[in-house]
Amino acid sequence: MLSLLTDQQALPEPVGPLTMFGPDFPFAYDDWLAHPAGLGRLPEHVLGTEVAVIGGGLSGLVTAHELMKLGLRPVVYEADQLGGRMRSASFEGHPGTVAEMGAMRFPPSATALGHYLDLLGLSTAPFPNPLSPLTPGTVVDLNGESHWARTSAELPTAYREVADAWEKALHEHAELSMMNAAIRRRDVAGIKAIWNRLVPKLDDVSFYGFLSSSPSFASFRHREIFGQVGFGTGGWDTDFPNSMLEILRVVYTGADDDHQRILGGCQQLPLGLWDYSPGRMAHWPEGTSLASLHDGGHRPAVTAIDRVGTGFLVHDKEGVAREYPAAVFAAQNWMLLSKIRCSESLLPGPVWTAVERTHYMGSSKLFVLTDRPFWRDIDPATGRELMSMTLTDRMPRGVYLFDDGPDEPGVMCLSYTWNDDSLKFAALPADERLEVVLGSLAAIYPGVDIRSHVIAPPVTITWENEPYFMGAFKANLPGHYRYQRRLYTHFKQDGHASGHRGFFLAGDDISWTAGFAEGAVTTALNAVWGVLTHLGGTTAAGNPGPGDVFDQIAPVELPED
Repeated sequence: MLSLLTDQQALPEPVGPLTMFGPDFPFAYDDWLAHPAGLGRLPEHVLGTEVAVIGGGLSGLVTAHELMKLGLRPVVYEADQLGGRMRSASFEGHPGTVAEMGAMRFPPSATALGHYLDLLGLSTAPFPNPLSPLTPGTVVDLNGESHWARTSAELPTAYREVADAWEKALHEHAELSMMNAAIRRRDVAGIKAIWNRLVPKLDDVSFYGFLSSSPSFASFRHREIFGQVGFGTGGWDTDFPNSMLEILRVVYTGADDDHQRILGGCQQLPLGLWDYSPGRMAHWPEGTSLASLHDGGHRPAVTAIDRVGTGFLVHDKEGVAREYPAAVFAAQNWMLLSKIRCSESLLPGPVWTAVERTHYMGSSKLFVLTDRPFWRDIDPATGRELMSMTLTDRMPRGVYLFDDGPDEPGVMCLSYTWNDDSLKFAALPADERLEVVLGSLAAIYPGVDIRSHVIAPPVTITWENEPYFMGAFKANLPGHYRYQRRLYTHFKQDGHASGHRGFFLAGDDISWTAGFAEGAVTTALNAVWGVLTHLGGTTAAGNPGPGDVFDQIAPVELPED
């Protein structure tokens, strides 16, 4: 693990790459996708059957893509725009330059996601994270004091002490080295032995509680610095109330480091899946795509879902009701409680409770487009670039700088905030947000005239204000493991009553690693397996799916009493 404040340590030669393999459900989704036998086969009489896919984000479109390849006819419903939180917004008058309003950085350890990036031939480049080797400089501005650094060694001693405290806490209380090694080996038994010990021990422990109970974090000042500066991608104090298990899933799998961005915008991935024509499909002729099956346009917002007999009646905003033998819900969980009228029988009672208990993180972003990446100009007084990637306890919290060359426009993410910090912006329109942020940055970079370089109106978003999202992503609170297990394992329905089968949940808020596109992909694949088997299909003997091996690798079950 490469933390924000720690340079890469010398480690033994790894036996394999660190991937998002487990720890809760260590199934090799990347191998399942890559196998020449494909994901499975359906009975002849089922081919061409319509299946509802509700939600046109990445999870919904991966689901629809794979169902189409199996020979089914997915019918995609989307209330807003295809892509969900993979949303790339253009600047007024500059359609070729985008701001990433939701997802924007992706770890190489996300290998199931990588399968689809490779499928569409999308190009990536390193993301300018703090203290990344390809980030020219990082400014850490806390308590009114700024420190510039190119590497962690150039930061004050207190920051090194914080980094060492974090590493020590992980090794002493979370078996970091052993888990990393087990994941690299894809040692399922080893992963589960460690994780099954830690889940009951840490389920009730918050991130902050884990830090404060560690002797290495006895100093409040160290906990404060760590919360504001963090590791990997920056400050994590907004995650302090969340379950420590959430944090370990990210750290164990290398999801906090070495990120890539998708050149041209991440929304190309879901939009590309919509238009893509697979080379090998059951039932459908060559050239078939999701777009062609929908005559170019998806169905509108869903307003109600009823269970009718052994199937489902889906009502949409245009007043059209269509019946399906199976349905996948890949939109945000809370939609089932507020925007969509649902039959109680869609889900078992304990799963409904888990949906209600889902906790979402809020998040706001503010972007501007500049005439050029002017921040790379050299300040004669310091000999350094005018501005750097910035972490601060002031209103912006995180500032990220993107450029595609000296003669191209530059994109500045002037503010990236979470939870309480996001709420400070929630009621402000874009122009007022810009004024607040520029005022804060003037104190960090006196004399730097950002406004003179801005060439388009700012673009902004607050995800908790978005009516079809109501938050950026799920983040479990202490004690939520049981709820999360119910949501994640819902795709395995052979133990459910017949009246509770056929409706499948997908999306990153169902996954163990919410907020990561990998979770959107893997839960989509779980739902695909669920639909496949619900309609009488099977996987190849040499390429079992997640449900086929579920009993051997199922997430540990905690007692309810």
